[in-house]
Amino acid sequence: MNPDRSAIILVLGVLSLVICAPVGIAAWVMGAGDLREIDAGLRVPEGRPTVKAGMICGIIGTILFIVQTLIGLLVLVLFGLGAAGAAGV
Repeated sequence: MNPDRSAIILVLGVLSLVICAPVGIAAWVMGAGDLREIDAGLRVPEGRPTVKAGMICGIIGTILFIVQTLIGLLVLVLFGLGAAGAAGV
């Protein structure tokens, strides 16, 4: 059996919500892989709830990161258009 990585996945998921959103992608991918391995009997099943929690935090962190990025791009475009209009271009 492969070692339990549930704590690492949970830490990455929580960090994606609090500090660094892109690590949510890693938590999401690692969590999905570990859940598949748990279902196949290749990993210790006791870590399943922690893996799920970390993966869900990673999904939420990733979605928030995408939304923040899109809002940031929208603000840049709107300010760019506003600045171009004010300059008479």
